[in-house]
Amino acid sequence: MQNPEDKFVKRLQESSTAQEAFRELISVYKERLYWHIRNMVKDHDDTDDILQNTFVKIFRNIGQFKGDSKLYSWMYRIATNEAITFLNKKARRLHITSEELQNQIIDNLESDVYFEGEEIQIKLQKAIATLPQKQQQVFNMKYFEELKYREMAEILGTSEGALKASYHIATKKIEDYLKSN
Repeated sequence: MQNPEDKFVKRLQESSTAQEAFRELISVYKERLYWHIRNMVKDHDDTDDILQNTFVKIFRNIGQFKGDSKLYSWMYRIATNEAITFLNKKARRLHITSEELQNQIIDNLESDVYFEGEEIQIKLQKAIATLPQKQQQVFNMKYFEELKYREMAEILGTSEGALKASYHIATKKIEDYLKSN
């Protein structure tokens, strides 16, 4: 007997039901994927563009989805890759490093009308920006998105133990940053 996700994937992959199923998919996952991307790129307009590209890629590649992972994990990986690609291209276009871009993005947060953060939230974002990209990802997924290590391991293709260690190191670095600034 097929589980509900398998049935849903089948509807996404069959041409007669794909359009309706894809509208459902967007309705169910749009907000979660938006905030995942937003945690990475910070800017609302950039997030919207990346989210749109993510759904286009999902639509084009749903036929290749084999069900080896959960549908959401697969989409999450696509969203993550799209955001990282976007950030790398933006840094290259501006002729700056990824770290310099992260600092620029954080500085722009203070003037972003869509960011309703207080001073402590700006400091937290600055602290997160000092982390290596992988630690940023792990911290955002655990702290903001409240994903379980099991889910994170599936999405990132890493062991739960490595993720726990990475999260612990990230929180320690953030704590040290917040104490010294």
